Amino acid sequence: MKIDRDAPVGVFDSGIGGLTVAREIMRNLPAEKIVYFGDTARVPYGSKSRETIIGYSRQIIRFLKEQKVKAIVVACNTASAFALEAVQEEFDIPILGVIEAGAKVAAQVTRNKRVGIIGTEGTVGSGIHAEVLKKIDPEITVIGKPCPLFVPLVEEGWTHDPVTVEVASRYLRELQEKDIDTLILGCTHYPLLRSTIGQIMGEGVTLVNPAYETALELGRLLKEQDMQSTGQGQSDFPYRFYVSDLAEKFKGFANSILPFDVEKTQKIDIEKY
Repeated sequence: MKIDRDAPVGVFDSGIGGLTVAREIMRNLPAEKIVYFGDTARVPYGSKSRETIIGYSRQIIRFLKEQKVKAIVVACNTASAFALEAVQEEFDIPILGVIEAGAKVAAQVTRNKRVGIIGTEGTVGSGIHAEVLKKIDPEITVIGKPCPLFVPLVEEGWTHDPVTVEVASRYLRELQEKDIDTLILGCTHYPLLRSTIGQIMGEGVTLVNPAYETALELGRLLKEQDMQSTGQGQSDFPYRFYVSDLAEKFKGFANSILPFDVEKTQKIDIEKY
C-alpha cells in the first residue's frame, strides 16, 4: 500500500485528554498534520468493558481511515490497554498506543525500582503497565492506584480547583506511603493535573508523561517507515478536530491548552462507522 507522506496522523481519545498527546506532536513533529477525534459523547472509557472499548475503537479507526490518515495514535490509556492489540491485527495501518513509551522511560529513571501508576479503573485493573515494566526489568515493583474522579474534574476544567487538590491528596496518599520514586501519569488527561500531582508527591518522585514519550515514538516510527511529512501544504491544512458531542465546549478547552488557535470543531455521528 502506497503511503502519502504528507497525509495527516490520526489521534483519538475518549475526550479531551488526548489533546495532551496532540500538543506534544505539534511541538515535537511540527511538520505533521493531525486529525483528532474526541469521543465526548461516550467519555469516560475507564469504567467500560473491554468489548465495548474495542467496538468504540474500531468505529473511530474506520472514521480516521476515511480521513486518509497515514498512522494512528490511540491517545487513551484505557483503549491502549484493552483494544490496541485487536485493532493492530485488524487494520492495515500503523497504530501506536500510549503505554509502552511511558513504561520504557519509567524503567530507565527509577532508582529504587518502585514505580507507581495512576489511571482509570480500566487501565490500572488491566495490569498492562506492570506487564510491560516487568518485561523490561523483572525486579521492578509496580503499585497501581485508580483515580476515577480525575477525568471528570479535568473535563469540567477544574484543573487547579481546591476540590481537585483535595481529591488528588486522598488518591495519592497511598502511593506516598509505598515509597515510590517514579510515577507514570497513566491517563492522557492527567498531564493537565501535573503541577497538582507534582506538588503532592514532592521532588523525590519523577513524573513520567507518556504523551511526550509517545510523540517521540511516533517520530521514530514515521522515520523508520519513511513516512515523515515533507511539510508541504501545512498552512492549508494543519489540524482538524472532530468530536461525538459538545463541539463548542471541546473547542474552548482545546484553545486553552494547544499552541494553535482552534477555529472549528466538527461534531460527527460516530455510530455510523
